[in-house]
Amino acid sequence: MRRIAILTSGGDAPGMNAAIHAAVLTAKANGLQVIGVYKGYAGLIEGRLAEIRSKQVRGIVNQGGTILKTARCAAMKTEEGQKQAVKVLEAFGVDGLIVIGGDGSFKGAQILSHMGIPAIGLPGTIDNDLAYTEFTIGFDTAVNGVTDEIAKIRETMLSHERIGVIEVMGNKCGDIALHAGVAGEAEYILLPEVEFDVDAICESLQHRRIKGNMTSIIVISEGAGKGEALSNYIRAKTGFDVKAIVLGYVQRGGTPSAFDRYIATKMGTRAVHLLMDGVGGRVVGIRQNQIVDMDIDEALSMENQFDQQMYDEHSVIYNY
Repeated sequence: MRRIAILTSGGDAPGMNAAIHAAVLTAKANGLQVIGVYKGYAGLIEGRLAEIRSKQVRGIVNQGGTILKTARCAAMKTEEGQKQAVKVLEAFGVDGLIVIGGDGSFKGAQILSHMGIPAIGLPGTIDNDLAYTEFTIGFDTAVNGVTDEIAKIRETMLSHERIGVIEVMGNKCGDIALHAGVAGEAEYILLPEVEFDVDAICESLQHRRIKGNMTSIIVISEGAGKGEALSNYIRAKTGFDVKAIVLGYVQRGGTPSAFDRYIATKMGTRAVHLLMDGVGGRVVGIRQNQIVDMDIDEALSMENQFDQQMYDEHSVIYNY
């Protein structure tokens, strides 16, 4: 093992830079050369690779986003694109690859591993939708940010006695909505994993008004429905003043939390050591506060599970 490459792929996540920092410095400390792949798999296929020097990663741990840039790449789903990716890596003399991203990025790493390129996946996605790891890089930062936004929105909703519908990211996984909703004292949390009755929610809101609770916060994961559509329905059904707020890409930005920096650093270090041991086709994660790694095929076959107990306890407290 003489030379490794690192790429970030898919949606950016706070903490990616911390993982890059750890991987680069760990590799350098062990006498390895590090190649940066710019703009994800698209950049790999196009040959946009260059050596990363230690000074380039100094001070990036507290920066959001990714210094390697990122992109989605339809070409990586094609046989032609996959062969070109391998060709480029071989041309640059890359002995192992670290891929930081979500499930789509991992599928690319899986394919490359099967094609003879040792690849290690690090879970970089705010959605927390990779079943093999309890937490993904960027999730904690996103939850903290959404929790802060809920508090701000609640203040203005209280001032006008309005209902606030806050749409957050999470297509098939509602972890951001669940964790931030609980932390932000949202009265209603709507997830893609749980069916809900909008008419029952309207009735509940009306009962809250009768009891003097003029303001309520509803947090809805984008995979459960559109905040604007839900807001319009509740307004038409109840006559209440309802405002929809879509938080959007603000959830991906910002300084990564201490927790995200910590796990990203630990994961980046583990990835390099795996490659140095001649191991590929693995993903790194965290379980019970311990950094773990497992076979990438097994990891991608696992079904995501959400915290049913947390959801049930919250729904009992707020009676919805």
